[in-house]
Amino acid sequence: MGKTLPARERLIDAASQLFYQKGYNTTGINEVIEKANVAKASLYAHFKTKDDLLMAYLKRKEDTFFGELMNFVEMRVQGRDQIICLFDYLLEVYREKDFRGSWSINALAEIAKDNEKLRKEIADFKERFRAYIKRLVKQNLYRDDAHSIANKVYILFEGATTESYLHDASWPIMEAKDLVKTMI
Repeated sequence: MGKTLPARERLIDAASQLFYQKGYNTTGINEVIEKANVAKASLYAHFKTKDDLLMAYLKRKEDTFFGELMNFVEMRVQGRDQIICLFDYLLEVYREKDFRGSWSINALAEIAKDNEKLRKEIADFKERFRAYIKRLVKQNLYRDDAHSIANKVYILFEGATTESYLHDASWPIMEAKDLVKTMI
């Protein structure tokens, strides 16, 4: 990684790649420093702990996810397509060469159960995602059961993400998409 970006950004970029590909617990701080091409002092000037770096990674991934997803959805005609296309987006993400499932669930699996700060960040992200789906459903379907539909779409999306990674196959995404079509 070159030195064109500020050290903090290079550290988050490096951590993002390494944490997602190798896992949080198996990635050492020295690997992040080397990949970011910064001095150890730079790391600790920006992040007091490895958990602080993980928090920055989670926030970066969330920002990227929502930006890409919202752009993808907005390109669709309003109505059912804006809900169904969530799974088209997931299929595109799955087809990326480095797909390893959900970055947030992967991180959750690696942190201690009593790490309330990181667990809360992940839970808050999931709640923001669920709220986004609920807004999509309300704006596009005008149904009384929008809350229930949104919860089901959310659960299907999350399950399809995990299962497509586990089976290294797109069929869980396609099956989830078909289920959503029958619901809405």
